[in-house]
Amino acid sequence: IALAMGEKGQITRLLAAKYGGHLTFAALSDARASAPGQPTIKQLQQLYGFAQQRPDTKLYGIIGNPVHHSKSPLIHNSAFRHLGYNGVFVPLLVDDLDRFLEAFKHHDFEGFSVTIPHKEAAFNAVASCDPVAAQIGACNTLVKQHDGTFKGYNTDWLAAISAIERVIAAGSSDAAAVTSTSGRSSADAEDGASPLQGKSFVVVGAGGAGRALAFGAASRGAKVMIANRNKARAEALAAAVPGGATVVDWADLQSGAVSADVLANSTSVGMVPNVDETPVATEAVKNFKVVFDAVYTPRETRLLRDAVAAGCLVADGVAMFLGQAVEQLKLFTGTQEAPVQLMEDVVTGKAASS
Repeated sequence: IALAMGEKGQITRLLAAKYGGHLTFAALSDARASAPGQPTIKQLQQLYGFAQQRPDTKLYGIIGNPVHHSKSPLIHNSAFRHLGYNGVFVPLLVDDLDRFLEAFKHHDFEGFSVTIPHKEAAFNAVASCDPVAAQIGACNTLVKQHDGTFKGYNTDWLAAISAIERVIAAGSSDAAAVTSTSGRSSADAEDGASPLQGKSFVVVGAGGAGRALAFGAASRGAKVMIANRNKARAEALAAAVPGGATVVDWADLQSGAVSADVLANSTSVGMVPNVDETPVATEAVKNFKVVFDAVYTPRETRLLRDAVAAGCLVADGVAMFLGQAVEQLKLFTGTQEAPVQLMEDVVTGKAASS
């Protein structure tokens, strides 16, 4: 019996059955947990499939900091069960990605999702990556290869850009959903033209998600602008974007001096528990026609509420989260038949996770 304490030690509780643990401890409810990192009985049984775990169960996880808010375990474990795939997906609170990968290089993790703040570090840590990830310089997906090394992918950019394209094409915020039948992305258009072609596109943030949005928008023919508190990072990203991008002064963005067709937030500002925060001043939001927020917990962020009140079209982070997770699932399992509707229903609370 080996049980580690705290959020970082949670996997010893969640995976005890896989590794032959004699027992593990779980709480009757979150309110009755007797130790940090202790899962509930319901989570063990339904979310992590404790009774179905075997020594040959394939292992996956979400690497991030923070990570407790992530719905990746919910969406992937639900999809695994639907597909009959012998896998389990766990949260991994990681401070230093390089140290984590070194410590677990001989472990049996088959793949990882990567979230804030490790996407750029993940790109630098992998032995190889797909061409899109190489161009962007950030990875949100790592898949173990036959030689034990990891290959990096970026499934963020297409998920986010496609959601924004669908909203613009349909003229409706409802079109952002992956399962929406209204609107179209450039991949659906007969002439290949993107609804973003020629549009002005402000990216807020210059981290891994910001890079994905900037490169993705540029690839669709948008005129990209970067706004970041650290101007040097904004300038570095602008210089790296194919075709170039311009830098927007942070104070100008907040004062309302900047306007564009699209505003896309890539930062974690407004995420649980800081739900009253917003990356862009309320009065400045009205200067944009479409507002996208990569934050999906909560789904309706303060930024999006401000945008709706200002009459903007919006695309929420669920569309990006679901889209990137669908592509990750394909990479993890090899399936081309991802249960997209189930995954959307689970993440939006329309379906039980069991």
